[in-house]
Amino acid sequence: MDLEEAYQVVGEFGSYQKRMVIILILLQVYMACQSMLIILVGAVPEYHIEQGDQSFSNHEELIQHVTFTGDVSSIVTEWFLIKHQAFKVSLSGSLFFAGVLVGNVLFGPLSDKIGRKPIFLTCLFFEVLFGFATALAPTYEVFALSRLLVGLMNGGMALVCFVLTQEYVGKSYWALTGTLTNMTFAVGIALFGALGYFIRPWRNLALAANSPGVLFFLLCVNLPESPRWLFSRGYTDRAEEVLRYVALRNGNAAPTLLLHRASSSKAGSRGNDGGRPGVLHLVTHPVLRWRTVLLMYVWYSCSLVYYGLTMGASGDAGNRYLTVAMYGLVELPAYPLCIYFINKDWAGRRKTMSSFLGLAGLSCFCTMLVPITGALVNSTSLALLGKLMVSAAFNIVYVYTSELYPTVIRNAGLGVCSMSCRVGGILAPFVPSMKALHASMPFTVFCLTGVSAGCLSLLLPETLNKPLLETLEELSNPSYQRIAETRGQLLNDEEEKATPRLKK
Repeated sequence: MDLEEAYQVVGEFGSYQKRMVIILILLQVYMACQSMLIILVGAVPEYHIEQGDQSFSNHEELIQHVTFTGDVSSIVTEWFLIKHQAFKVSLSGSLFFAGVLVGNVLFGPLSDKIGRKPIFLTCLFFEVLFGFATALAPTYEVFALSRLLVGLMNGGMALVCFVLTQEYVGKSYWALTGTLTNMTFAVGIALFGALGYFIRPWRNLALAANSPGVLFFLLCVNLPESPRWLFSRGYTDRAEEVLRYVALRNGNAAPTLLLHRASSSKAGSRGNDGGRPGVLHLVTHPVLRWRTVLLMYVWYSCSLVYYGLTMGASGDAGNRYLTVAMYGLVELPAYPLCIYFINKDWAGRRKTMSSFLGLAGLSCFCTMLVPITGALVNSTSLALLGKLMVSAAFNIVYVYTSELYPTVIRNAGLGVCSMSCRVGGILAPFVPSMKALHASMPFTVFCLTGVSAGCLSLLLPETLNKPLLETLEELSNPSYQRIAETRGQLLNDEEEKATPRLKK
């Protein structure tokens, strides 16, 4: 039987699959805390220099004349990262995201080659280990190195974690698990803000944020390998064994599962050139080449607009803990909207994502036409609306991308797209500084980026109600595309073709 038919027998979202997915979804809270750590750990309190703002011969002399007036514990207060040392706070944050970028590119293809579970557990183990190194770092240099290594592991583990939440369940539940994963990450940001409010010393905060990783690692050790990955790699016997185990844990009587495909699994797991699928196939394969280019731009645009709007709004004065929480909570309304629209036949993945990107761009355009403050509809409220829209698009692009790539190369595709996403995040802080050219320039960039990405995304194929691609050869197989249509569409097409013959 086909793999999707096997999931119908085993259960697309049975009790055991729910438990596995819940563990992976809750893991997003831990990942959110690691991603947001530098915001509170690197907080810069107010300080006073006794002898005015005069220059000092060295940093040690400056330290003797500095008094921090705010009740804040951070790496700034411990290592006096002020004045010409202030760049080190931003540097540690940049090192984390640089590590995430490298982790996406390195571990994504690696998990396609050697398996989801070994890469996932290895990255999670070392992320927890390096997370404790962050909390116990004796010097700034050790702290910065630990953030780079945490980011490296986080980039690989987060990517594989998302893929596993999809591949453990039937395809009809992909949108639900993908949306819940991103929603939980947003909740994790809000919870980290609350955690920081109650735990002020930065080392204690780093320990508290990292400690749940130990529990999650122990819970994930017994997770099975992805049956989709096993099947796509030709390990049919092992895939059947995992599926029978899942069926048993779901409470089903041990079914007879004999997976097969028209073409051999092993042959199907190879590229057109006979080699194992890898990152190069994203460039050499004619279908994947343009698909990857379009997806990379969409991911880049989502990241640029999302983080750019965040950087622009971060200048507002107020409680930093409440601010961190609000940046997470403002995303939550986007996810129910995603769940509703992307499963409707008249909307689907492609049109919904395109619409949200376009609305994000239009919100940024309208920001230039209203007062900055005072009125009910002002630039701040429209910027938050834009962030809501781009958050929805960001959520969809994860699910949509995982459906557009075959199983044998899915993590490699997600890794490359996530790399372009990190590039957008790196460039985002520079966009608000374009106000020096013209006050409306930043929102003009966000508007053009969002609208252009929304238009280009319409060139991608729809994946709603389509069977999951397993091998590269299915991308160019016309008969597979026919199977991809819904039964109603097939009947309509056959009736239209049969009409002239009947009249004849």
